[in-house]
Amino acid sequence: MKKILIFGSGGHAKVVIDIIEKSNEYQIYGLIDSFRPPHQIACGYEVIGDESILLKIRNEIYGGIVAIGDNWVRKKVVEKIMAIQPDFKFVHAIHPSAVIGSSVKIADGTVVMAGTVINSNTTIKEHCIINTHASVDHDCSIGSFASIAPGSTLGGNVTVGACTAVSLGAKVIHSLNIGSHTVIGAGSTVVHDIGSNAVAYGTPAKIVKARTHGAKYL
Repeated sequence: MKKILIFGSGGHAKVVIDIIEKSNEYQIYGLIDSFRPPHQIACGYEVIGDESILLKIRNEIYGGIVAIGDNWVRKKVVEKIMAIQPDFKFVHAIHPSAVIGSSVKIADGTVVMAGTVINSNTTIKEHCIINTHASVDHDCSIGSFASIAPGSTLGGNVTVGACTAVSLGAKVIHSLNIGSHTVIGAGSTVVHDIGSNAVAYGTPAKIVKARTHGAKYL
C-alpha cells in the first residue's frame, strides 16, 4: 500500500485521517506539523517533523495531503511544500459514503467528506474541502483552495472562486458566480452574484465589508 504524509494535526486532520483509513487506499506514514515537537503522537500517528524533512524521506513515501481547514493557511503550506520539493505528489481523499456523479473531476489535494453529494459534470480544483453533507449540484466549478462547509448547498452551474469559503448551511441558487477570497456567512442565502474579496451574509446575502487575502474567518 502506498505511504502518504498528512500535513497538520488538528481537528480537520482527524477527519481527513478517518477518510484515509476508511478508504483503505493509502497507508499513513506520519504527520508533518511545525507546531508540534517531533515524535509526539497526535490523531493516533507520530509527528515526524516539519516540512524540512521532506527531502530526507522522499524515497519512502508516495505523496500526501494538506489537512488544514483554513483555506489561506492550506495554500501557504502547499506553496512551502512545493518550494522544498516541486515534484511532490498530492493525493485526494474521498469518503466512501460520498455520492459522486458522472464526469465529475476532483483534483489533487481535495478532500470530500462523509455524506456529500457532487453531481454530474462538476469540477473541483486543487486542495478544496467539500465538507460533511454538503451538496454541489451539476456543472459547478469550485476554484482551488475553496471550501464548502458542512450542510451547504450549491445549485447547478454555480462558480466559486479560489480561496473562497461558503460557510455552514449557506445556500447558493443556480447559475451564480462567487468571486475569489470571499466568505459567505453561515446560514446565508445567495440570490445574486457576489464579487471577490468580500464578506457577505444574510437572506438574501449582501456584502457587508471588504476582505483581504488571508484574513481569518474560522
